[in-house]
Amino acid sequence: MPDVTRRPFAAHGKLARRRGWTTLVTVVASALAVVLVSGTSVAAIAGAQLATAPQTVQLSTDDQSTAKTADITAIKGGANILLIGSDTRVGQFDSDEDVEGARNDVTMLIHISQDHQQLTAVSFPRDLMVPIPACTNPATGTTYPASTSAMFNTALGNGGVSCVVDTVENLTGLSIPYAGLITFDGVIEMSNALGGVDVCVAEPIDDTFTGLHLTAGSHNLEGSDALAFLRTRHGVGDGSDLARISSQQVFLSALLRKVTSDGTLSNPITLYKLAGAALSNMTLSDGLAQTRTLVGLASALRGMSTANMLFVQYPVADDPDDSARVIVDQETAHTLNVALQNDVKSSLSDSSTGRASEESPTAGGTATSTPSTGTTPSDASSSSASAGAASGTSSAPSSSATRTATSTPLPSSITGQSASEQTCSVGN
Repeated sequence: MPDVTRRPFAAHGKLARRRGWTTLVTVVASALAVVLVSGTSVAAIAGAQLATAPQTVQLSTDDQSTAKTADITAIKGGANILLIGSDTRVGQFDSDEDVEGARNDVTMLIHISQDHQQLTAVSFPRDLMVPIPACTNPATGTTYPASTSAMFNTALGNGGVSCVVDTVENLTGLSIPYAGLITFDGVIEMSNALGGVDVCVAEPIDDTFTGLHLTAGSHNLEGSDALAFLRTRHGVGDGSDLARISSQQVFLSALLRKVTSDGTLSNPITLYKLAGAALSNMTLSDGLAQTRTLVGLASALRGMSTANMLFVQYPVADDPDDSARVIVDQETAHTLNVALQNDVKSSLSDSSTGRASEESPTAGGTATSTPSTGTTPSDASSSSASAGAASGTSSAPSSSATRTATSTPLPSSITGQSASEQTCSVGN
């Protein structure tokens, strides 16, 4: 595939705007949590959680039909799931905040290869200007006309989960028969179930907006501290939403390494809490809200190496009409879309982490975690970033070591990392 010259970063995300709960990205682990338990346990957990779920959501007629008849473990070209994080406060721990409407401030496309050997999670920036199809809001009945260019995160308010799915299908050319809408309470519950997640900070994070203050070093984050870390935009990189995406990938990769570690796998109580926290904080599409589908998902993911779990950002470029927005980098996005459509095993280039993350200087070593309150600096964290990204697992290879001869490198302008790479978040 051709390489593409890296384009200048947009300044989007630096302007004042309404709070966005982009922390919801971590619940991509809900799709992976079920891999940790036996098929019988998955069925029991899924059945119990789905029985108490308040509702499911419908997708388009074609997507509903595919999900009804397909076996998620044997879909030609692989299975696609869209995970959406809404910024709604309804029913959440700070629901007294005066924020109207709901937007898809986090949207991740999960592609599981047909041979079950690779998972690719693609993050779509909320400020991306895209075509949005005509959609009807299922809650109000209001119909919104098609738009040739609108902010991506307005799709959920226009027409619910189905509208977001249709928008991503139009962008990527993929069929997406499964989707889930996530609440940010799941972040708290999942991190608590794991006893916290160890994250590496290369340069201090100081964000008065979220109340997050972390010194350089390794920090064990759970509950509201984990939430604050994943929310922070002003505290990482250049303060943009794209910087936040790469910082979130640091957390998510560390979480997945801990989830798949021997210590977690051997603790049935932790596994049950983790899977329960994931499923109980999701509103699923009709096709995904089936015990057989969740058990099949567990089967498809079981045994997958974290080296083959890739997190990438959808390729974007500056919006020439608005420095606070981005547009699709058409040439590079086409390369990524074709790779997903053709179910090609892909890899990332060296030094491809995003603008607010970098490879840990001690990747492969053992780091000592430092408890952190998330609100005050930790005295024991005064060590340099060489404390590394503790993962709860043994040493992990670097990006160059994890690539194989059978994988196809994506263009170097596509940023991201594999879950096996130990990386650090870079404060500003």
